[in-house]
Amino acid sequence: MEWASTLSETGNYQEGVMECLSEINSMMDNTPNLVVVFASPKNVNLLSDLNKMIDDRYSDCTILGCSGLGIIGNGQELEQKEGIAMSAGALPDVTVTPFHISSNNLPDGDAPPEEWESLVGATRESNPEFILLGDPFSSQCENLLMGLDYAFPESMIIGGLSSGGQQPGLNALLLDSDTFTEGIVGVALSGNIKIDTIVAQGCKPIGEPMRITRCNQNLLESIDDKPPFEVLRNLFSELSGSDQRLFNHSLFLGIVMDPFDETPEMGDFLIRNILGGDEASNRLMVGSYLKEGQIVQFHLRDSMTSSENLEQMLNTYSTESPDIPKGSGGLLFS
Repeated sequence: MEWASTLSETGNYQEGVMECLSEINSMMDNTPNLVVVFASPKNVNLLSDLNKMIDDRYSDCTILGCSGLGIIGNGQELEQKEGIAMSAGALPDVTVTPFHISSNNLPDGDAPPEEWESLVGATRESNPEFILLGDPFSSQCENLLMGLDYAFPESMIIGGLSSGGQQPGLNALLLDSDTFTEGIVGVALSGNIKIDTIVAQGCKPIGEPMRITRCNQNLLESIDDKPPFEVLRNLFSELSGSDQRLFNHSLFLGIVMDPFDETPEMGDFLIRNILGGDEASNRLMVGSYLKEGQIVQFHLRDSMTSSENLEQMLNTYSTESPDIPKGSGGLLFS
């Protein structure tokens, strides 16, 4: 097993792809059969050419990727800048099965495991591991994860949501030579492969947990029967000067993962982007489908807290897993 990671900071996507491919070729002895790519969302139409260029170079390779505001690769991060990050893996004895799931073709909650197996092109007996990338406006990730957990109880599922688009149709999902603007793209990995996960929260909660009292899909309209902007104004006034500065550019919404957890603590929240807001109508747009009754809490992303948390988690993992096999690779979902 062999991995390579590279990052291009050029704003010209064609040049960036060729730069990444050239570096991957120089780093790898074997031809990759999986390429994971993330690109800044300058133009969704341009991104449709990106994976076709990779497909031209590696015709027998599965390509998986999406647009994102924070592009990370080869130990560097580009935030609010144009760039392309690419990771390539040569995975011998691993079957890579790509799939796209539209928002309207998910099996219902009572569907048997066979329907979920058909959806992703893999059987439970093959012990697949999954990588998923979704569009926040249309993916219904929670329903998909519940279905996959039911059909594949022993499988590990990792991934994240595309970002950068402020409305439906402006995020790009890449799969082989195709580009989608809705749903979920993913791969099932079966055979000589094992996925482990490290979860670093990267954010600190502010204020108190509150309950959603009115919402419409990903629009947050009322929390504890109060308009979101009223809650935010009150919250801002209680923060320290340093946290107020973070509030202006690093505000997120945490959603309690366990619906039966009435007393959530730090680490119990699924962190989601706040995509925008309209103070006139008192609504916030969140990068996730919302439900009335969910417990939520606002969070701030602090670079020092994030770095310390991630370093601690990585050190703990290294200590507890001293026999990490040669050829291992890592994907970071920010």
